[in-house]
Amino acid sequence: MAENGQSPHDAGSAHAGEQHGTALGSRLNWLRAGVLGANDGVVSTAGLVVGVAGATSSATALLAAGLAGLLAGALSMASGEYVSVSTQRDSERAALALEQRELTEQPVAELAELTELLTDRGLTGELAREVAEQLTARDALSAHARVELGIDPEQIVNPWHAAAASCAAFTVGALLPLLAIVLPPTSLRVPVTVVAVLCALALTGWISARLSASPAGPAVLRNLLGGGLAMGVTYAAGTLVGTATR
Repeated sequence: MAENGQSPHDAGSAHAGEQHGTALGSRLNWLRAGVLGANDGVVSTAGLVVGVAGATSSATALLAAGLAGLLAGALSMASGEYVSVSTQRDSERAALALEQRELTEQPVAELAELTELLTDRGLTGELAREVAEQLTARDALSAHARVELGIDPEQIVNPWHAAAASCAAFTVGALLPLLAIVLPPTSLRVPVTVVAVLCALALTGWISARLSASPAGPAVLRNLLGGGLAMGVTYAAGTLVGTATR
């Protein structure tokens, strides 16, 4: 029996659903990217529609500007993420191909290299050699990829998934200020939008802090200051343009 009256089988079952290592890190990275994408959608679209609201009270103009900002931002995020992740994927594939070639041409040297890397991580020379031999016998490329390159061959990033996630996250974030600026009565458009945006930014700041296991206060404050500044500057600029063209 395990401690606390828990059988080995129960203990194993309790840990079976836990996520460790690369899988958990990858999931957290995706969540952070989603939160940041939504945050960008909120801030950029809010700045745009509040700026236009400073220049005109036309609901049509506000809707057109908001939709244009949403579509342009979402597509820009998607294309940027696709290019970035494609470059990362190509680099990872090239590194894996080179490692596979070295394993084929210089297996002894590669085994010695893996042993040295394991020794640098704190294993004794004898144990490092034994572990290196066992890892090599099981899956040499995977062992070298993880230990030497820091790459999990089973977790190669997909640029299409990254692009779709960024596009969706930005769109969700951008919808909030867009709806907040066009749905209320004219006199309440800007106040409602400002309050809704600040609440959303406080939430995304809190979530990002939780995902990073860092204090929530500074993250929330940074978001609020950045979003408030963006809306203040664009509203002032819009007001000046509107006044000059009247």
